[in-house]
Amino acid sequence: MKAVVTRVASASVTIEGKINGEIGRGFLVLLGVGPNDTEEVAVKLAEKICNLRVFEDENGKMNRNLEQVEGSLLVVSQFTLYADTSSRRPGFSGAAKPELAIPLYERFMAHCRERGFTVAHGEFGADMQVDSRNDGPVTILFDTEAKG
Repeated sequence: MKAVVTRVASASVTIEGKINGEIGRGFLVLLGVGPNDTEEVAVKLAEKICNLRVFEDENGKMNRNLEQVEGSLLVVSQFTLYADTSSRRPGFSGAAKPELAIPLYERFMAHCRERGFTVAHGEFGADMQVDSRNDGPVTILFDTEAKG
């Protein structure tokens, strides 16, 4: 899985002119699913993101996690994170097919909810407009296949 996680003051996703999901303080998560991903990978990534300490403490240091700031998540499916950019026109055959990607996208969100977080979301495969007010800005990249 790949994820782009942005610390936000607020974020929303609109589909066909209607807000489908919105949050205040928290994380905007653009989530891509690869063909080798599993439920275990989805849960581990959700844990890692939920525990990410990038919110400022009383000393101005990035030391607090989502729970400590009572934050929420807005999760948007993003197959384009698996783009092959070796040519001018990206190819997306490296992304998981919907029959694998949808359940893992949903499992990722379910685990965050099980942890007690409010999770808003987009709609898998829809044409979406995403608005965010970045806080910092702080943006972290996750790739579960990368070493390290």
